[in-house]
Order: sequence, then structure tokens, then C-alpha cells
Amino acid sequence: MSWAAPDDIFFSTSLAAYLDKKLLVLLRDGRKLMGLLRSFDQFANAVLEEAYERVIVGNLYCDIPLGLYIIRGENVVLIGELDVEKEELPAQMIQVSEAEIKRAQKAEKEEMLLKGTMRKRMEFLDLD
Repeated sequence: MSWAAPDDIFFSTSLAAYLDKKLLVLLRDGRKLMGLLRSFDQFANAVLEEAYERVIVGNLYCDIPLGLYIIRGENVVLIGELDVEKEELPAQMIQVSEAEIKRAQKAEKEEMLLKGTMRKRMEFLDLD
């Protein structure tokens, strides 16, 4: 008696299942890219068509178009299929221009730096 693996056992663990589908790709640096998967290789290097980067700051977001985009596999943290039938964002999210989202990112970064310096100044209190 011989055991035969189902035909789709290897297909289900491969990116081949996502070819020509809209994907979300989360990168190591935190960027979120979306687009249609057109190609990939054994190292998870991938080619996205109609790609864009979604930048979210608070309740603001901007989709920055990238076009045809090659992603190096070692930078990929997560890949997931997006349901094209569902709304991608909650209703309270507001789409803004690229310039406006860059300003919001800068303000958020400055706020985080300020919090960090305030914590350092307060270390002598030993609040833990």
C-alpha cells in the first residue's frame, strides 16, 4: 500500500496560490505594500504590479503609487491575500495627499523622540 500526497499539498504552501491576486506585503522596515502578485522565486523575491505603499498615521492614510515593484524576499515579514469584495479600511480613515501624510509622519516621529527624551529625564524617579 502506498501513500500519495494530495495534489495541492505543495501548492498550498507556495506563493503560486497567490499569483494574479491582490496582496498585502508587510516588510521588515514596517512598510505595507499592496499590489497584484505577478511573479516570485524560491527565495520569496516577488514582483507586484500596480503596487502602492499604504502609509497610515493615526486616522490618516495615503496610497503612494509605485507601479511595477520588485521585493527582495529577505525583507518580507508577511504576505496575505486581500479580499477585493471587502472595504479595506474602517470608515473613520481619511485619505490625504502624499505631502500631508509626510508631514503627519514627521510630526509623529518628533512626538516619539520627545517622549523618549522625557522618559530619560524622568529615569531618576524610578517609577517601576
